[in-house]
Amino acid sequence: MVPVTPSDLAEPVRVLVVCTGNICRSPAVERLLAAGLGAAYRGRDGGGLAPAIEVASAGTGAMVGWPMPDEMAALVAGLGVDPGGFAARQLTPGMVQQADLVLALTRRHRSAIVELVPAAVRRTFTLRELARLVADIDPATLPGANATTADRLRALVPLAAARRGLSAHKPADDDVVDPYRGGAALYQKSFDQLLPAVETIVVTVRR
Repeated sequence: MVPVTPSDLAEPVRVLVVCTGNICRSPAVERLLAAGLGAAYRGRDGGGLAPAIEVASAGTGAMVGWPMPDEMAALVAGLGVDPGGFAARQLTPGMVQQADLVLALTRRHRSAIVELVPAAVRRTFTLRELARLVADIDPATLPGANATTADRLRALVPLAAARRGLSAHKPADDDVVDPYRGGAALYQKSFDQLLPAVETIVVTVRR
């Protein structure tokens, strides 16, 4: 048997989620998206197996080292997803360059990402923008029954980019509100904006 070395393994599809402090919105999306896609995230690997999808997050003005606030962690845990072991980190150009898909939580974050790495423009979306663009996508345009979730996620990125500008929408609908230092109601509002978008993306690539 020919030994398999790391260089022989397919590179995973890398997803990077970005907000401001990297403690509320982007870590919630990181954990929810990873759970929905069966993906690895920072602090959890594939149990020794190379993951097909990796989901990570960072902040444009990160509160480096901080965990998720209790309010957001409770909302994530309420869906049976583990919020533990998270530590915020600062966004760098290298993170964006390595990502196959970059998901910003607001249009402002999306602009900051593209300003940092202009070549990432066609693979950078706000979370809700991507969900809107792919919500009614024809499943036949994605790889078929023998394809993996990673294959379909990779194929989804250029398809979504090609659909930009084809339908009218309110720009503000592409943003997720920042709940930091807000009350329970604001955390719930933020969560209620990001969760359906995550679910739409997951359903699109797993159906």
